[in-house]
Amino acid sequence: MGIKLYYTTVTGSRTVKSQQAEMMRILDSKSIEYKLVDISQGEEVRDEMRNKSGNPTAVPPQLFNEDQYCGNYEMFSEAVESDSVEQFLKLA
Repeated sequence: MGIKLYYTTVTGSRTVKSQQAEMMRILDSKSIEYKLVDISQGEEVRDEMRNKSGNPTAVPPQLFNEDQYCGNYEMFSEAVESDSVEQFLKLA
């Protein structure tokens, strides 16, 4: 599977929760298959997300196509606004 959404099931942040939910809803509405990767399962998963994104302080949600970084919530939101989600996810 290509698209991976790094997210967390353990957060006190309403913002993170709502961003994650919105990303999942939009991906589902566009019938784009994705794999959820929960960074709360261990530090190594969080570190993997940060290493692959090139940002040592990255927080979820983060999107990847295989190991290729696509972007964070703000970047995804801009792609939705410009109707370029497939290009953003490197599917087109």
